[in-house]
Formats: sequence, structure tokens, C-alpha cells
Amino acid sequence: MTDVRSRVEVKKAELDRLRPLARRGLAALAAWYDVELTYTSNAIEGNTLTRVETAEVIEKGLTIGGKPLKDHLEAIGHKEALRFVRDLAQREDPVRESDVRQIHALILMSADPSEAGKYSDHDRVIKGSPLVLPSAWELKPLMSDFGVWLSAVEPGPEAAFDAHAKLVTIHPFSDGNGRTARLLMNLLLLRAGYAPVVIGPEHRIRYLDSLQALQLHGHEEPYKQFLYERLESGLDEHLRRLHPDLEA
Repeated sequence: MTDVRSRVEVKKAELDRLRPLARRGLAALAAWYDVELTYTSNAIEGNTLTRVETAEVIEKGLTIGGKPLKDHLEAIGHKEALRFVRDLAQREDPVRESDVRQIHALILMSADPSEAGKYSDHDRVIKGSPLVLPSAWELKPLMSDFGVWLSAVEPGPEAAFDAHAKLVTIHPFSDGNGRTARLLMNLLLLRAGYAPVVIGPEHRIRYLDSLQALQLHGHEEPYKQFLYERLESGLDEHLRRLHPDLEA
């Protein structure tokens, strides 16, 4: 894993060098990520909208015939949550527990408003996983402790990946835990000047297997290796799209 970490830091330095000269490309890049992060994060959870259909929904407000209303509402909610995350990334105040709840609230505000931003009041299970989740009565103290840790941690890849793992392991919400955790991870990456991590449906099995190995057996390396590889891919995408702006 040392090699991929080293490559990530080299590419991050190159991205930092390009940023002052690449302002014209940043808006287009953000619009690309609106679609890419929304499509991939929702697709992992079973949303049936394609990448093109997701773009039609969040960019043009169109309704896709034959697709469930819930899928449309999830796309809209994720786009709003991503907008909030980008705003938080520009601030200097600590990321707090209340911010995590607000990210979740925006994700579910359209699709399931009764659960938006609310910790679950019943026990939860993860389909296909033997992981035993905390009981409902444990969630508030666990999330309070998580919030204290989150507000003190230094943004960057290690903190981002740890925050993602901690939140999905607590699993405080009835639905939307994965989407919230992935946005929180990307918030901490964006704050530190990194590209966001995109985890597509084609990565789902490796993503979930590596996460479960960490949760059940404490095997951290496969999880970190996977996420560093996805971070490197995000940096490659940033550099590919911003280099033409540098040359213009």
C-alpha cells in the first residue's frame, strides 16, 4: 500500500500546482461530479437510474418513464446533500455531528422525509452480513462520541476513510447510511484539497468485502488499499480534466 499512497501524494501535489490556473475547468468538473457521485452512490444501494438518466433528472428536472419515483427523489436528494457538502468543505469550523445529520436529512428529505436526519428507533441489520449492529438505544451516545472525534480530526485521506468506516459501523440511520458515509468521507477529502472518491457499482463487491473484513476481523489493509486506489483514480480524473485548462 506504500506505493499507492506515494502516488497519491505526488498527484495531490500536482493538483495543488494546477489549481490557481485551472479555475475555468472547476465548474465543469463540479458538474461532472454532481452526476458521477450521485449516480454511483445511489447505484450501489440499488437505485435503477443509469448515469445518463441521473444527469437528466438532476440537471434538467426530467422524469424518466418506467423508473420508480423513489429513484428520482433519491437522485435529487443526493444532489442537494452534495451541494451542502461542498459548502461545508469551504468552511474552517470543525465538522460536527449535526452536519452528519444534515447530510442525511438532505439525502432522504424528498424520498423519505419521516426518517430524514433521524437516528433509528429500532434495531437494524445489513443484508448478507453477519455484523451485529449497535442497538437503537446505543446510537445517541455512540454518535455523540463520533461527533467529538470528527470535530477534532485533521482532514485528509486517513481521517476520511476512518470516518466512513466508523459511521457505517455505527449505522445510525434506518436507511441512507452508506450514502451519508461516502459524502462525509468526501467532505474530509475536499477540505484537505483532494479529489473526491467515486465508488461505482462495478466496485461494489470489493468495497463491501473489504469493509466487512475491517468490521468483522479488524483487517484494515484491504479496505485502505481499495480506497487509496479509488482516491488515486479521482486524482487522475482531476488532472486529466484540468491539464487542458492549464495549456489554454
